[in-house]
Amino acid sequence: MADISFTGNKKVKSIQKEFKEAYGATLRVYNGAKFADPDATLASLRAAGKKGGEIKINGNKKVGNFEKEVLEEYGIKIQIAKPDDSGLSNNDLTISAAGKEK
Repeated sequence: MADISFTGNKKVKSIQKEFKEAYGATLRVYNGAKFADPDATLASLRAAGKKGGEIKINGNKKVGNFEKEVLEEYGIKIQIAKPDDSGLSNNDLTISAAGKEK
């Protein structure tokens, strides 16, 4: 399982596809209270005053830590959901474990 990067030049749909292929879990990206436009770049969703930058994602990172890191760096709310997108993953699981949740 390769590490992937969360960077500003990626489109929402691209990072979601990479995330799903690498870890099996579903990555939800929000723009305010609504789901972000799949064609929007992550940089275009970045909150004012946030610098963005590259965030390395690996399967050993905890779900809650990754969600918090993206919020701090980009000001973008994300949630990791179960593989079938039926509910949110437990924040204490690793990203790899979240991809195996039922």
